[in-house]
Amino acid sequence: MSPKLYDYCLATQLNQSIIGPVPLLLFPSKAPKDFCVAFHGSPLLAQRKWELRSSFRCLRKFKDHPSVKERELETRISGDDASNGHGGGDDLGWLAAFPHVLTASMANFLFGYHIGVMNGPIIFIARELGFEGKPLLEGLVVSIFIAGAFIGSIISGVMIDKLGCRRALQIDTVPLTLGALLSAQAHTVDQMLLGRFLVGLGIGVNTVLVPIYISEVSPTKHRGSLGTLCQIGTCLGLIASLLLGIPSDNDPHWWRMLLYIACLPGFTLIVGMQFAVESPRWLFKVGRVNDAKTIVSKLWGESQVDIAIEEFKSVLKVDGTNEEANWSELLIEPHSKVAAIGGMLFALQQFAGINGVLYFSSLTFHDVGITDGALASLLVGLTNFAGALFSLYLMDREGRQKLLVGSYLGMAVSMFLLVYAIEGPINDQLTHNLSVLGTLIYVFTFSIGAGPVTGLIIPELSSTRTRAKTMAFSFVVHWVVTMKNANDLGGMQSKSIGRTVGEHMTWELMQRIGRTAGELMQKRKDDVLALKKETRQWSVVKKKKVSQ
Repeated sequence: MSPKLYDYCLATQLNQSIIGPVPLLLFPSKAPKDFCVAFHGSPLLAQRKWELRSSFRCLRKFKDHPSVKERELETRISGDDASNGHGGGDDLGWLAAFPHVLTASMANFLFGYHIGVMNGPIIFIARELGFEGKPLLEGLVVSIFIAGAFIGSIISGVMIDKLGCRRALQIDTVPLTLGALLSAQAHTVDQMLLGRFLVGLGIGVNTVLVPIYISEVSPTKHRGSLGTLCQIGTCLGLIASLLLGIPSDNDPHWWRMLLYIACLPGFTLIVGMQFAVESPRWLFKVGRVNDAKTIVSKLWGESQVDIAIEEFKSVLKVDGTNEEANWSELLIEPHSKVAAIGGMLFALQQFAGINGVLYFSSLTFHDVGITDGALASLLVGLTNFAGALFSLYLMDREGRQKLLVGSYLGMAVSMFLLVYAIEGPINDQLTHNLSVLGTLIYVFTFSIGAGPVTGLIIPELSSTRTRAKTMAFSFVVHWVVTMKNANDLGGMQSKSIGRTVGEHMTWELMQRIGRTAGELMQKRKDDVLALKKETRQWSVVKKKKVSQ
């Protein structure tokens, strides 16, 4: 028997107990007769069997052919991806994580509530605190929370890395609650500004924190759907603030009650997160492996514990270390690509004109006979909520890229309607109707993709080690652009054409971003699977060597 043929026989004998029949691709199309005899147990093979104890050189020829255990691992991973990622069929795999996600999304409810709570009663606040007729101070009271949110976004990454999502979210609720109390009891402009700044500080942290928490506790299959609870929570908070603000038209002091009410969700969040679970990925990263196993079993099922822990180990190897990431690492590939995508998505989200559309929506509805500003805002809020519910259904069925591209395409169509309504040769009634239709289409399509997907996709692209810093950077960009847009809001008529052109540019960028994001996700998945395969392969070799 030739040495090459003998290597084939050794490999066959070595793996016979675990892979059964030898893969046909290992043999030439016409196997030599003596090889077939050896394979069926000839004395020649028995005589040389002792060499198995000292020689594993044959494994080099077969290292690219996985053993049964490796195949089982890949099958389990693939099956998990199919059942948890894009597989069909409805199940209740989301149910265990839902209470924890729902509790965390209370932070988004607070975000939406504080966005809308000042819109209606700002006139009465200005009158009572003595800055009525001073547009600069009125605008500052409404928007100073953006400055606080900017700072909150910067410090959020450190809080998540040091404390974990659960504890950081509880601590973050403190400035939200104190800020609401201070604003409710304010008797000077300075007190109101300080209260609003504290609220913004809390908002800046929780807008970064909640998407990360949801992405790390949700089953893969339902991660997108559960992630849309961020957008739904924001919509419900905005609607609640508008509904509760209706009595302010008859009671000039009602604004204080509105701010007191904001303390209730904050208190609920502090207590609720005490019973919520911590992110299993963060627990594993800080060395609390047993706690991570317990939570994985509770959220994803006992059968997923070993798979999840093995994945966490592989991800940790890909990251290289479990130490806290530095901001400078966002300048190094592949982290720089993810940070660029995150910052670009949030910048495009704001430059697409959402703030302008919402700002002028009351005037648009006024032209068609809806003179109540609160009612107009409520209609916009309900449209936003309907779009978020639609996104909840589509997120894990159609994928992130399709929703983003479709969302920006729909926003472009709505902008064309608005431009035509303003500039087109049509009568006033048709102008008003097209303006309302364009506004509602814009808000609806925004809430399907550009709203929820932007914050959801970044944690999925980021590595575990740099995820908090990447999200923090992305939201810093978000708040900077938001502040710029707040200062630049002018006539809708002068900006609609530019917005429409911008939507087309954004649509092209979304396709490029989607391809880049897909490449990053596939590369990261390939790296993890390669490490799993290599680890399992050498584990099998080691066990065989010991058994001999």
